[in-house]
Amino acid sequence: MAVCEVCHNDYDLTFEVHAAGAVHTFDSIECAAQKMAPICDNCQCRILGHGLQSNGQFFCCAHCARQRGVAELVDHA
Repeated sequence: MAVCEVCHNDYDLTFEVHAAGAVHTFDSIECAAQKMAPICDNCQCRILGHGLQSNGQFFCCAHCARQRGVAELVDHA
């Protein structure tokens, strides 16, 4: 069995995520998101969808981008 790197659960159904040259082991999507999902630079929520990015900042939505002065980002056309 393998151990989840977030919650340290020793579980027989863990899975690996290979990203940016590293290998991570998790026991749930929740733990994977907690470790790997970017955080909105405005409201600090985990960005689980597409999100938005501008000049190295990540946002969960265009509203949060506007709150930080990034007016050119939109949620949809």
